[in-house]
Amino acid sequence: MKNKTIFTFFLLPSCFCFLPFSGTAQTANFRIVVNSNQDGAVNPDSALTLREAIEIANGTLPLERLSSTEQTLVSPVGNSSLIAFDLPASETTIRLVDVLPPLSSPGLVIDGTTQPGYDAEKSATAEIAIPIPSVTITPAAEREVFRGLTIVADGVTIRGLSLYGFTSRLEATATLPPADIFIDSPESVAVVGDQGKQTPENAPKNVVIENNWLGIPLDQKVPQTTSAFGVYVFNSLGTTIRRNRISYHDGSGIISAVKANNLQVTENIIVGNGIAGMPDAIRLEGEIEKAQINSNLICGNDGSGVYLFKPEGAAQINDNQITYNGRRFRRAGVYLMGDGHQVNNNQISNQTGAGVVVAAYPKSDRNIILGNRFNNLEGLSIDLVAQENVNVQAYQRGDGPNPLRNSKNRRLDTGNSAINPPQFVSSEFYTVGTTTNILGTADPGSEVSIYRVQKEAGVSYGPLSEPLTRVVADEEGKFSASVEMQPGELVSAIATIPKFGTSEAAANAEIVSPGGDRINLTSTTNFTSRNILRSRLGTIPQCTTEPVPPVVQQPPEEPEPEPTPPEPIRISVPTNVHFALDKATLSPESARILNRIAQVLRENPQIVIELRGHTDPRASDAYNLNLSNRRAIAVRNYLLRQGIPPERMTIRALGESQPRVVGRSRLDHARNRRVEFIFRDARGIDLFVQEQDLQLE
Repeated sequence: MKNKTIFTFFLLPSCFCFLPFSGTAQTANFRIVVNSNQDGAVNPDSALTLREAIEIANGTLPLERLSSTEQTLVSPVGNSSLIAFDLPASETTIRLVDVLPPLSSPGLVIDGTTQPGYDAEKSATAEIAIPIPSVTITPAAEREVFRGLTIVADGVTIRGLSLYGFTSRLEATATLPPADIFIDSPESVAVVGDQGKQTPENAPKNVVIENNWLGIPLDQKVPQTTSAFGVYVFNSLGTTIRRNRISYHDGSGIISAVKANNLQVTENIIVGNGIAGMPDAIRLEGEIEKAQINSNLICGNDGSGVYLFKPEGAAQINDNQITYNGRRFRRAGVYLMGDGHQVNNNQISNQTGAGVVVAAYPKSDRNIILGNRFNNLEGLSIDLVAQENVNVQAYQRGDGPNPLRNSKNRRLDTGNSAINPPQFVSSEFYTVGTTTNILGTADPGSEVSIYRVQKEAGVSYGPLSEPLTRVVADEEGKFSASVEMQPGELVSAIATIPKFGTSEAAANAEIVSPGGDRINLTSTTNFTSRNILRSRLGTIPQCTTEPVPPVVQQPPEEPEPEPTPPEPIRISVPTNVHFALDKATLSPESARILNRIAQVLRENPQIVIELRGHTDPRASDAYNLNLSNRRAIAVRNYLLRQGIPPERMTIRALGESQPRVVGRSRLDHARNRRVEFIFRDARGIDLFVQEQDLQLE
């Protein structure tokens, strides 16, 4: 069969872009051993490169073009080809000088676990055991390579590799979209104005991406050149992404576009993505019917943990730990557009927004949200947005508690058809022994889930921290439930009707003793706000930890004494860095200051910081807001490269709204062009900062 050229199309503002590749049919299957980390033109020599191996598997490099030495590295196999590795121990990083050919051989496996020295039992993370790769693929120095591996065939598996540094900053007009791993049909894909998406019928099926490190080098530091995206499922059916470590991408760690039906995203560690572009850890759009996002650790990303944007089809989001996200954009832990999604049994905590938001536009209904545990949120546990609230903050973080449904129109203009939250008959319930009877009303026939609520001072809608029981409201809407709770605890509830979805939560009610004793959360008599803060924050932000060998502990002979409360912490540290007019780049003096701040943060791992970007007033509000955000991002990214974890830093862009000094002189403007550091002890312990503004202005 003759070679034919096939093109992939991407619409840009002024042109179509063409990415040619060879599309010959594979007639034989081989085990191909890569023994060289070099890249470049195909040559018959003593070493077989990854580029040559892919062309052999694709059928575009005949064996007779290989040297006799290279031919010994290729042997026939059964149903599909395998690319294995036998690189010298000191040469396991393959530095690409150009984009590799697309993987067009059905069933091809590229297996980094075959490299001598690979240890399937050794993991760098305790939370999910993902082996450390031995083979790395990255662009060569001073070369921009926009993709690591491009998959266009069914049944391809990528296993046990580290890929990072793939982007298209310099050649964006010809190389979109970039990614560590990109999956697309071999046919043309075009998006033409209002005509919509043309979806090829033979999108690659049953692709497997497993046990890889994407976006993160083996030293676990932020690379100097960060990849644009991790796995870009542009067009695929039944792709499985499991047990990968996905970090430090400019955009999302996992993203879909045209078709990603039956996508399986399972047991991945997705940390610190969205640092310069699309901020969400997992962003799904297009066709996503039967997509499943299960049992992942999604932490420290710049936007939402999971963001569903105008999808076609329903997804299941179950059993994930979604925490410390929204570091750059304050967003919900999970953001839902569309109908019929299920968000069940997740732990959603420490979010700079609501726990789960259901959009109102496009109309989003029948989204079931059950069994989740919420803690430490800057918003509601579940927030159903109303169309009357159209600003970006309302749609991405939630718009706050809804009033009771007061018209049929509310069914049309509010997420989940404005299903009413339960209403308790009282703001207080009395215990009888250890049992409390909870009474209330909800939409008739709805399933009511009763929750223990996390205590927060002055908050009427605390996070739903622990599901307790479920009951069904009768035909009049009445329900009752018996739960075991203690005086001083708080209770709330949500209602679910399958044809509408799950409601927002009821306002908190307090459990009190028959004698009327109670804990007043707004006073300092029995339960001070400082103690609330300590119990609420509790743990130091940390996405992953290193595995530790099991320790056999002997039972203590005597009860351990109560720990002594930590003493207040005092630090001496700079609190500002400054910028030149209309610039978001760091000066050498700013770098020295940031090195000092990074040192303080490394010495005090319990400290977290908020980076507040500011400008002087000499531009429009919108321009200054964007400029202040870019300044804060520049500072955060510098600290990331100094080893400060993303979960310890949040960003707030304030533009010109909070000047440091009031005045119009050159010095006044210089003082206001800054990023300010707000330090806080994550445990709620008092922290005293002695300011050192070392930078000359």
